[in-house]
Amino acid sequence: MTVIVVMGVSGSGKTTVGEALAERLGVEYAEADTFHPKANIEKMTAGHALTDADREPWLQAIAHWIASHQESGGVVSSSALKRRYRDELRAGGNVWFLHLHGERDVLAERMQTRKGHFMPVSLLDSQLADLEPLQPDEPGEVFEITESPAALVEAALHAFRERV
Repeated sequence: MTVIVVMGVSGSGKTTVGEALAERLGVEYAEADTFHPKANIEKMTAGHALTDADREPWLQAIAHWIASHQESGGVVSSSALKRRYRDELRAGGNVWFLHLHGERDVLAERMQTRKGHFMPVSLLDSQLADLEPLQPDEPGEVFEITESPAALVEAALHAFRERV
């Protein structure tokens, strides 16, 4: 089975789309934020961007989750900003990336209006600066967040089922 990694910067809708996609597929969903060590959450809450070293245990934990879902399949969210982060996730097993992409203004507005999330809008620019687009040899597809979550899920399901 393939695990779908719903990726993108903060505010792109990873949780909303990921939960709906997992429900449609009848597989488990895992929220990437739950894999962060407490120190990472505290650092981001204080407005400090994570370093690659900060992200390492988080990426390893997600890759372990992916490995444990190779028979059943699953959907997990992860910013997966850099190619090497995605390589680490791929080391966990067979994955397909659903990259949710949007304009900075839309992302910032979404971040400002959501409640109960630790990620401040001040970190959006650092995430956008780190973002490396999917490369042609990476399994997955990019979707614009201007579509409704339901439309994104439908488009993603179609693309996922049509993959080679």
